[in-house]
Amino acid sequence: MVKRELWLKQIRPFYENKLIKVLIGIRRCGKSIILNQIKEEILSAGVDESHIIFINFEDLDYSFIKNEIDLNNYIKERIVDSKKYYLFFDEIQNVKNFEKVLNSLRATQNVSIFITGSNAKLLSGELATLLAGRYVTFKIMPFTFTESLEIQNIQNPTDSDLMNYLKFGGMPQRFYLNEESEIKKFLSDLYDSIVLKDIVTRYKVKNIELLGRIINYLASTSSQIFSASSINNFLKSEGRDCSKETLYNYLDYVVQSCTVNKAKRYDITGKKSLSTLEKYYLSDTGFANLYSTKFNIGAMLENVVFNELISRGYDVQVGVTNNSEIDFIATKNNLKEYFQVSYLLFDENTISREFGAFKKVKDNFPKYVITADHFDFSQDGIIHKNIIDWLLDK
Repeated sequence: MVKRELWLKQIRPFYENKLIKVLIGIRRCGKSIILNQIKEEILSAGVDESHIIFINFEDLDYSFIKNEIDLNNYIKERIVDSKKYYLFFDEIQNVKNFEKVLNSLRATQNVSIFITGSNAKLLSGELATLLAGRYVTFKIMPFTFTESLEIQNIQNPTDSDLMNYLKFGGMPQRFYLNEESEIKKFLSDLYDSIVLKDIVTRYKVKNIELLGRIINYLASTSSQIFSASSINNFLKSEGRDCSKETLYNYLDYVVQSCTVNKAKRYDITGKKSLSTLEKYYLSDTGFANLYSTKFNIGAMLENVVFNELISRGYDVQVGVTNNSEIDFIATKNNLKEYFQVSYLLFDENTISREFGAFKKVKDNFPKYVITADHFDFSQDGIIHKNIIDWLLDK
């Protein structure tokens, strides 16, 4: 099993903390793996197994726990002394009013609580009100490129290994499948599960076909600037119409399901976030291969870099200057890094465009151009890196 160190090192400082540890991510991206690895680390530190309570709410063995009363009674029966207990709740959104139990346990018991969910709105509503300032969130992504190599036992990756990752993504289960048809079937079934279970049922969506077309559009236009008019034009070209309110509601549902992530645009000159024309990136590039007849390598490389930055704990925005755009401004601990991503630096015009995007950036934070080239085109203090080398850079 791949040890998901990238997230474990972010979560470890909170193992003994009273803050509730919340792991959010798309269905089947590996949240349960991380939860089990945290449990194993706590056990290896000398904690008695009787002081660890682990519940996977997708396991039929726990189907009797339907609401806050059932869950509270189950936990209270198992807390028999004053020593610390470690509580793990996997896919807790399946329990009605679960937030009331979390708040009660955190306030009245000597516990450290870890929860996972497949919907970003796990933290909305009453949970946010009851637990304001009392939880810490970690955005879990599918396997990174490095993790994908580890599970396949690949020591010296090639361009073909990168292409395989771009094409089929990093969902952990897909690496146990051998044939392309099997992988596509798995991803298709996963997509159906997300749409039906995490979106349609949760939000009582009536027009499932329209929802599917919106997701299809996002998958086929990943890494492009999004506008309501562009998707409306797409829908009209297919003989469909949609109000702006419905469009943005459905779009929000897709984001909350963690199927895509939104990157806001940031005005570098005015130093402010912009509220329109965001970019959307797939949590897993394998979905693009399902619903698009064109495989845009450049867009998928940009998508992978975005996902990698999120995995490394960065806040990521799209940079905007007067007449150009910088793919990413990545911020962590008040430090910034700037990124341009392209497939190949084909000619002087391409080189000038990619490196020239940084002309309006006057600070001294690191600036990178990431491509699939195997030659170093670094210039004027701007670092050029091969994408495989960058993805493997620890």
